[in-house]
Amino acid sequence: MAHRWKVLCITSIGLFMASLDLFIVNIAFPDLSRSFDDASLSSLSWVLNGYAIVFAALLVPAGRIADRVGRKRVFIAGLLTFAAASALCAVSPTVPFLVGARVLQALGAAMMIPTTLGLLLPAFPAEQRPVAIGIWSAISGIAAALGPPIGGLLVQLSWHWIFLVNVPLGLITALVAIRVLDEAKEPEDGRPDLLGALMLALGIGVLTLGIVEGPEWGWSDPRVIGSFVAAVALVSAFLWRSANHHSPVIELPLLRVRSFALANLATLVFFMGFGAMLLSGVLLLTEVWGWSELRAGFALAPGPLTAAIFAAPSGRLGARIGQRPVATVGGLVFAAGFAFMLAAVGPRPEYATTFLPAFMLGGAGVGLTLGTLPAAATASLPPGRFATGSAVFGMARQLGSAIGVAVLVALVDSAGGNLLHGIRGGWWFALGAGLGAAALAFSLPTRAKAPAADAAAAAA
Repeated sequence: MAHRWKVLCITSIGLFMASLDLFIVNIAFPDLSRSFDDASLSSLSWVLNGYAIVFAALLVPAGRIADRVGRKRVFIAGLLTFAAASALCAVSPTVPFLVGARVLQALGAAMMIPTTLGLLLPAFPAEQRPVAIGIWSAISGIAAALGPPIGGLLVQLSWHWIFLVNVPLGLITALVAIRVLDEAKEPEDGRPDLLGALMLALGIGVLTLGIVEGPEWGWSDPRVIGSFVAAVALVSAFLWRSANHHSPVIELPLLRVRSFALANLATLVFFMGFGAMLLSGVLLLTEVWGWSELRAGFALAPGPLTAAIFAAPSGRLGARIGQRPVATVGGLVFAAGFAFMLAAVGPRPEYATTFLPAFMLGGAGVGLTLGTLPAAATASLPPGRFATGSAVFGMARQLGSAIGVAVLVALVDSAGGNLLHGIRGGWWFALGAGLGAAALAFSLPTRAKAPAADAAAAAA
């Protein structure tokens, strides 16, 4: 019995490290800007987006490789890669070096995340798996809530420390994992489509490049137009390859499952607003209101904490009355939070009466949406495609966040030095993303049907 809880502890540490990194780096942006004073906001945004794009593109292939060669082996390799990349991030002399190290960090995270659940479930008997999954699911919410204050504390020393802390933790966890974890494999026929994953990463990357650099280069500049054309070409090539590869990154027949397609599209749109939400909050508190990173980190924590509090009850409510109404309300509540911000938040630091309630309202919307859309995305899939469906959902989250950050940066750069005006543009964008996600969620089936035979055949 003790062994299974050791497995849960080890895999939870890996999941926490990878999840925390998605939130902790946002709070370091002002300190990064001061350290690299010749770097623009658009170039620094790749510290976030380089990680998100590569993580999203490699999530499914890494999971399939783990099933083929061994989940323990890939999990430990992911931990060591993540720790080594964190060390490189900490000693980065330039922004391009830091972005490259973040890309390597994303590779390690993509190796860890899919393997954590694959290692965890075999260690528990069937009757205890819901408890283990519940704890596993809560880790991401805890990481989201702790990310801003931990980031604020570490940045008081230096931004280097937000990466350095991963090194001893990753090494110690890897050493313990070697002794404790049991190997698990489920070999598949053929190798996963790594070239397809590269096409997807490059396609989203050049799309992000065009959005981020558009204000500086000019929207009619050949480089911006070329970025958008290249994005369309690469994503089209990715879709063609996915339709013809024996082990694609995304199995296109799954998109014929209506609830799966709509839920993932809603997730992509919603997380565009979510990506803008996190960075805009940091910029408002530190650059407009002039708060320290430590104070800003603790001020931001109630938002993700509210999301974590609402996520579990919303999942249970969705199972009882259907995901459609809960996810729809979640998108509307998220949009309402930004409507509140637009109406009340200004250049004067009035945190308790304006920003805090608006940010917590947005956090409640995140919890309601994030607690239901994963179930809506996977409920109608055949059982053999649950893992793939969950990975595609994670991919949609990360790609949406990357696009949201890119749009916010473009709006800030277009504001001509009026930072608050650019941030407010980001809030309008997030409000629209919440409404768009609510509309897509409202189009979901009232209740997701059990996996149908034809869906199983289509996805097989």
